[in-house]
Amino acid sequence: MKMAERRKKMAERRRNRAKQKSPMPFHVMIVPTLGCPSHCSYCWSSEEGSPIMSIETIEEVVKWIKIFRNEQVTFTFHGGEPLLAGADFYRRALPLLSKGLSHLNPSFAIQTNLWKLDDELAQILAEYNIPIGSSIDGPEELNDLQRGRGYFKKTMRGYEIARAHGLAVRFICTFTSYSVKFKEEIFNFFMENGLTLKLHPALPSLRSEGPDKWALDPEEYGELLIYLLDKYLENLGKIEVMNIDHLCRCVFTRRGSVCTFVDCMDSVFAVGPDGSIYPCYRFVGMPEYVMGNVYDHPTREDLARSFAWKLMHQYKDYVDQECGGCPYIDFCRGGCPYNALAPAGGEIKGVDPHCTAYKMIFKEITDRLSKELLESSGSGTCSTCMTSFQPGLAKESKPGIMALMFKNS
Repeated sequence: MKMAERRKKMAERRRNRAKQKSPMPFHVMIVPTLGCPSHCSYCWSSEEGSPIMSIETIEEVVKWIKIFRNEQVTFTFHGGEPLLAGADFYRRALPLLSKGLSHLNPSFAIQTNLWKLDDELAQILAEYNIPIGSSIDGPEELNDLQRGRGYFKKTMRGYEIARAHGLAVRFICTFTSYSVKFKEEIFNFFMENGLTLKLHPALPSLRSEGPDKWALDPEEYGELLIYLLDKYLENLGKIEVMNIDHLCRCVFTRRGSVCTFVDCMDSVFAVGPDGSIYPCYRFVGMPEYVMGNVYDHPTREDLARSFAWKLMHQYKDYVDQECGGCPYIDFCRGGCPYNALAPAGGEIKGVDPHCTAYKMIFKEITDRLSKELLESSGSGTCSTCMTSFQPGLAKESKPGIMALMFKNS
């Protein structure tokens, strides 16, 4: 069989398997504004003077979702800085979404730098038990070098207000071409302060070339992930590293567990300040990626006629063809479409450039898992607890990949 035909058949088999798996949960990101008071050096998602979403737009979101999907939905308020919308916006928006779509059992989350959080806003968020995602890049000096002077103190002030109201806060740490040199200091900062570590690599942007110099090299990113795997296992029980948990879950279940590693098309959408619908919050504010508008109450078929919808599905087909022979395709799916489009000026010319990093960490996890399973089957070791059960050999082993697998099973 010719190589092209073989790859085509492999891609078709993968598509059929994907159809048999449960779809990605329905997720709508609401972007009340692209404005933001901070000026992070590598940011690509902030626009000065951006309008703030009206409560009428939220009413139209409810009307649209009612006819669009009939399944549980998660709403994430994103930005820019979503708290710029103010307390009155959330006081009115949350019950509209919660009661208007009660048959879909909606849940909520918010991503914010916390600068604008006060007791009034915190109380509103607490009424709906909304988990908060925020951003800190490590110790104050390093964080402020990347995110701007005073950022650390303002965010930690908001963090204390959130904690006082019983709100759960997790921080995203952006690793850049600069900060990766201080990975040990960053890891220790999160562990010593009892913070969950979730990391993002700095990325190129479709909007401007400004963030490019901060972008993390894919091989350095792969080395960082392997380093964090080792540090996590050395300190298991003292810190949670969400990325490593997700990556291990991918290998364990043979499917992606976060949006970077799944076909997010058809299940993830973003609504901009004026009600425009996009395939993801990363595209908000770019007219060429508008799929429709909530005021028009578009159906799936309506959105499917847009350029952005077609582009996302072209990327999916591209991955099926180009990655057909990759052992990790089922739980990687070529990575993030936006990441793939950004360095190519919006064209599909390759997969997520962090493919190199993904292969490095998936191989590391897979190889270690295989070794642990081989050793446990030959030495009488319990693969669940990773301790010997042979008489006279009750010696505990160091935690390994299996410990993370069972932690997340």
